[in-house]
Amino acid sequence: MSWFAALRDTARTGLTLDRALTDPKRAARGAVAVALVLFPTLALGGARLATSAAMGAFIAGTATFQRSFRPRPTLAVAAGIGLGTSTFLGYLAAGVTGAFPVLLAVWAFGAGLAWAIGPTAGVVAANTLSVMLVVVQLPVSVPAALGHGLVCALGGAVQAAVITLWPIGSWTAQREALADTYAELADYARRLRQDPTSHVDPAPFMTARHAAALTPWQDRRRPPELRGLRGIAERVRPTLAAIADPKVGAPEEGPERDRARAVLAAAAEAMDALARAVRTGDPLRLPRSAPALTLAAPADGPELQGAARRAARRLAGLLRKAADALDRGDEDTISTPVVGAGGALLKPPLSRMLPVALRAVRRQLQPHSAVFQHAVRLAGVVVLAYLLARLVGFEHGYWAPMTAAMVMRPDFAQTYSRGVARLAGTMVGVAVSTLVVQLAHPGEWVLAALAVLCIGGAYLTLRTGYALMTVCISSYVVFLLGLQEGNPLVTAFERVGLTFLGGSVALLAYALFPTWQTARLGERLAEWLAAAGRYAGAVLAVYENPGAPRGREVRSALLDSREARSELLQAMQRADAEPGRHASGLPGVSRRQWDRARAAVGHLGRVAVLLEAHLPTADAEPVPGAAGFAEELRLATALAAAALLTERPVEFDAVREAQARLEERLAGAPASVQREVVRTSTRLLLQALKDLERALRGGGSATAEQRARESTAR
Repeated sequence: MSWFAALRDTARTGLTLDRALTDPKRAARGAVAVALVLFPTLALGGARLATSAAMGAFIAGTATFQRSFRPRPTLAVAAGIGLGTSTFLGYLAAGVTGAFPVLLAVWAFGAGLAWAIGPTAGVVAANTLSVMLVVVQLPVSVPAALGHGLVCALGGAVQAAVITLWPIGSWTAQREALADTYAELADYARRLRQDPTSHVDPAPFMTARHAAALTPWQDRRRPPELRGLRGIAERVRPTLAAIADPKVGAPEEGPERDRARAVLAAAAEAMDALARAVRTGDPLRLPRSAPALTLAAPADGPELQGAARRAARRLAGLLRKAADALDRGDEDTISTPVVGAGGALLKPPLSRMLPVALRAVRRQLQPHSAVFQHAVRLAGVVVLAYLLARLVGFEHGYWAPMTAAMVMRPDFAQTYSRGVARLAGTMVGVAVSTLVVQLAHPGEWVLAALAVLCIGGAYLTLRTGYALMTVCISSYVVFLLGLQEGNPLVTAFERVGLTFLGGSVALLAYALFPTWQTARLGERLAEWLAAAGRYAGAVLAVYENPGAPRGREVRSALLDSREARSELLQAMQRADAEPGRHASGLPGVSRRQWDRARAAVGHLGRVAVLLEAHLPTADAEPVPGAAGFAEELRLATALAAAALLTERPVEFDAVREAQARLEERLAGAPASVQREVVRTSTRLLLQALKDLERALRGGGSATAEQRARESTAR
């Protein structure tokens, strides 16, 4: 993709508006919290303190909207403390010659590193930087600086109090996430009818897991019908794949394949009904064409046989449990392998998350880290924009570094799309709000009311598009700063010019010092390969030791594999928006080879899903040799992942030898469904690894012995 095409596409993305809106009640609640801080502070402390208080309340409220299924009051308090600290230190540094740019650089670097913790932390940290720039304009005394910092923190405390006392839409987000999971399973079942090797979308499962993470207080108040259903969905997924797969499940053609399609269609309709019941809270109404309790036993026609029949029976049992959970709200419908007492994914308090966050940041303190590079780039851009604005002589020079701080993101697509959206939104917002001030000449109380109204609009349009939200934020800042002295028309021209300056510096800096996702595709593929190998190994090991407590190990490996695949898909999406020729991220490997390698790793993960669908019960007969093959598989995939990153050959001779030993042991053992599943699945695993070798051959990833062996085979 050329630079022109990349800039055109990112600009179009930045200016695109969705019809989605934030819950109006939640938006109103956030605006009310700001009003509860702004108006009393304006009456008692004046315009400057009111500006600090409103900024603190607004940003603390924004933090609770970031990827939050249930707004956490502690998050608003933490954001308020961060805002208060940045304001206090900013005022102190403003009184010392040359100290403020240094503080700005250090704080911007820390804000960039906050992306190591997650997007929420990165956005909130960038907002604390913007508040420091907006609020801190003139040096004040230490007590006054402390006062500004305290009212910023007060804004976060008030947001937390309002969230606690005014709960809105309890459990709606959890219902939506869980319903989306069952809807995806229904679509997956339909896709499997046409394409037996189709992959499930991991995003709804990951979202539902995040939504299910609750504090102990929240878990005690969770609706009974929401307990256990996510665990059932996780177990339904592999059974669907096991029924459809032509190697392990129903034959590729014939009456059994027709029966498998009928079972999948019935399951899809049943899960659609489950999704509707979860989403609306209405009683479950299964359609007559989807008798969930008789999926594996038709009144007439052929029945499924062997492993496919076993998977269909498990599917029927799981759907029955899901229906019972909705009908009775029974907590004990299923025992799910989750963390925490009472079957809940317990969300730790922020105090316990702090050491984890610090370790995540420490791991990114290396020059080759994308987060570290973003932090360095952000610090340099913010300070450069600040100094350029001071050099030009604009009175409101803080607008340029603030624009740069809000635009910069760790990847190209977000940075450029947000830059265009910020510029367009600022121009419209400043023009409209300045026109209102010039024509109406509102008093300070009317300005404060208009600022609160714009805050509500910003909260309401968080999901609509960054351009429209920027219109509201720019208007809010204009009305808020209109409480202080100054010519509104001159200030408006300055803000538009400084927005151009800050945005241009940010976009130019990213173009000169980029962090391309394309270069990291190889790393993401290697992580997925290693995670998929661990997942397949963990599942296989259960077959030899069915009585051992390995459920947590299998679950952990599955989550790692799912997260690695999701990160790869996100990296691919971002890489496709980048300019320049798209490569694989691996030296000497073309993008076509890389795509084939990715398909091979996907096949490896899919075979692990098939194995999970037939996990033996604790009293099942062991499959000898499965654990040894599992260990060789884990080791070989880990070594192959390292080889991808170090440009060494990828080979799986040890896995071939382990598979041959396993075949010998299985040949002398009595036949059973479990052993046949292991035999077929290990062959499929070996085929996936062969496909990976073949895909990477020619990119320096095949040994001379491998090439000679392939030549002899041909």
